[in-house]
Amino acid sequence: MNLFVFGLGFSASAAVAALREQHGADLAVSGTTRDEQRRSALRDQGIAAHLFEGRHVGEELAADLAAATHVIVSVPPGTEGDPVLALGQKGLDTATNLEWICYYSTVGVYGDCGGAWVDETAPCKPVHPRSQVRVKAEQAWRAYARRRQVPLAVLRLAGIYGPGRSTFDKLRAGKARRIIKPGQVFNRIHVADIGRVTALAAESRIDGTFNLADDEPAPPQDLVTFAAGLLGMAPPPKVPFEQADLSEMGRSFYSSNERISNAAIKKALGIELLFPSYREGLGAIFYGERE
Repeated sequence: MNLFVFGLGFSASAAVAALREQHGADLAVSGTTRDEQRRSALRDQGIAAHLFEGRHVGEELAADLAAATHVIVSVPPGTEGDPVLALGQKGLDTATNLEWICYYSTVGVYGDCGGAWVDETAPCKPVHPRSQVRVKAEQAWRAYARRRQVPLAVLRLAGIYGPGRSTFDKLRAGKARRIIKPGQVFNRIHVADIGRVTALAAESRIDGTFNLADDEPAPPQDLVTFAAGLLGMAPPPKVPFEQADLSEMGRSFYSSNERISNAAIKKALGIELLFPSYREGLGAIFYGERE
């Protein structure tokens, strides 16, 4: 396996780690980042990292991409479309040994479902521009995969959390709030589950669109209360949604309410999640910090 990753961030790095556990030194990894310090850190980890701002393709990047058998795309589309597909003949078309593509999308493509359960057969009715461009990007990747006759896994991710990016960090920084909107629930997904699922999907080269979310959609205030209890802190006061001082983006998250089914990905890979709910996920983070 020769892996190329567009966007070596939080989620994709977990996938790299999971694949390295399986393949060890036999796995060649290259990819992109937008940050020079991040590139240096990745290279120290044995990853051939390249700077990529979405337009220019350097010779070293082009050479590594041309050698790829598996590609993970973890960069968001812009108003002008997907930056990876925009590379055209200078990009992925040169990977003549390409065997599999993975595209990280979002459950935000479903829009507001009034708290109902949603699976992959549900229509996409995105409300927000960032989700609308995701739908178009998904469609573009499916068209590309058909043209190349390569399997494509579109993984629609729920809210991502993990060590260093969790409710604990917000509580310690004094930024956590218990905003109460009756009936509102969210799904989440632990970054370790993203990494494991991506690695298993890469091994089997699964094809199709799959939700990647935990088993238990829950009100956001429940996470804050649970995490505060583990820290031995009093949870912040409850704030009615109507009175919450939220940014436009923060308020937009509360405008979509759905329960995401993950049955399809679990069946396709024959697995259960490592962290089926926020309780297992946050508990692992909490006790992991104390090891």
